[in-house]
Amino acid sequence: MAGSAVAQSADALYADRANLASATAASSLWAEALKQDPRDFDAAWKLSRVSYWLGSHAPEKERRAHLERGMQAARTAMALEPARPEGHFWLAANMGTLAESFGLRNGLRYRGAVKDELETVLKLNPAFMNGSADRVLGRWYFRVPRLFGGSNKRAEEHLRASLKYDETSTISRFFLAEVLIDENRRQEARAELQKVIDVPLSEEWAPEDREYKEKAAALLSRIK
Repeated sequence: MAGSAVAQSADALYADRANLASATAASSLWAEALKQDPRDFDAAWKLSRVSYWLGSHAPEKERRAHLERGMQAARTAMALEPARPEGHFWLAANMGTLAESFGLRNGLRYRGAVKDELETVLKLNPAFMNGSADRVLGRWYFRVPRLFGGSNKRAEEHLRASLKYDETSTISRFFLAEVLIDENRRQEARAELQKVIDVPLSEEWAPEDREYKEKAAALLSRIK
């Protein structure tokens, strides 16, 4: 299969990532493309991106390996194109999920690196992927203990900054609702969760939107 055909096939499989078999197949295609051409920047960052998805959707015993593969692929992308945001962002995303999913030790190990990579994305292109660096930094400030730099105030600032790029972001609004609940601002939180439920599905991020709509409905029912 020619390189362009492989890329198109992998992109189509990734678009169907809600089907785990499609996401796994996309991962295999991008891994093979990168093996054939270690300087294939797009294959590197896209392998990191699909590894991030698999790192939270594959069978539990396989998730850590996917996230570590995603980190390796992101570092390859960063080495190839250090002034592009993709490698920095997906390294942070994979590290962040690994930190949240595999205990306090991992969380403390990666917290500084995650923050550094996201701040690098903000310097390179704050609008990248509709303000995703601000979105994930908001999550960082919310999840990290205050002793190690966490801050609900900073979390809210970054999440609201991300919404300037995409006011319909289900993820940003859900994360913001969690911060507001923690601050005992429940009426505001309910309004944010309702917005998550009401916004139309994004064509590009429909699998994520569906998940966060379900989470929002469940959380809203608990705080009424």
